[in-house]
Amino acid sequence: MSDGIHVIAEEVKICTKCPLHQTRKNAVPGEGDPLAKIMFVGEAPGFYEDVQGRPFVGAAGKLLTELIENILCIPRPSVFITNIVKCRPPENRDPLPNEVEACSQYLDRQIMLIKPKVLITLGRHSSNYILGKAGIKIKGVTDVRGKMFSLFMFDMLLNVMPTLHPAAALYNPQLKVQIEEDFRKLKNFVNTSF
Repeated sequence: MSDGIHVIAEEVKICTKCPLHQTRKNAVPGEGDPLAKIMFVGEAPGFYEDVQGRPFVGAAGKLLTELIENILCIPRPSVFITNIVKCRPPENRDPLPNEVEACSQYLDRQIMLIKPKVLITLGRHSSNYILGKAGIKIKGVTDVRGKMFSLFMFDMLLNVMPTLHPAAALYNPQLKVQIEEDFRKLKNFVNTSF
């Protein structure tokens, strides 16, 4: 299984399926335990992720790490963290539909290989993508944040919990309270389910 995750990472690093490869410093395939029970999916790498080739290493990544380690009480390397789009969009703009379409096959394959017990979507784009694969349309992540969906997708039963993107919580204390609340719900689910 870890070999498969490594193969995907190598494919991502040389991918030219969309124009984002022309402006990237580093592709960001994702990182963590290929046998992780918990998987986090964001939208796209930012500036620091592009520089380092690792997901969630800037300020939003620091907050995500704190949430994982302080609320879930597990080390960050025990989960798997990735994004839908594996290269940074210019100026950190939202990923375009053609970029999501070109890149999402890597995410789909990662999910199928890792087979997480629970997948947490971080923000609107990843929530729309994952829930959309199960035919669920949402207006925004605030409508569904903190709710657990049991969905049959990728030939498996997958528990999906949307929450806010950590970047949103950095600038709004109320949103930080909400994301912390969602992580406490996640901890309770993890403790009672596996």
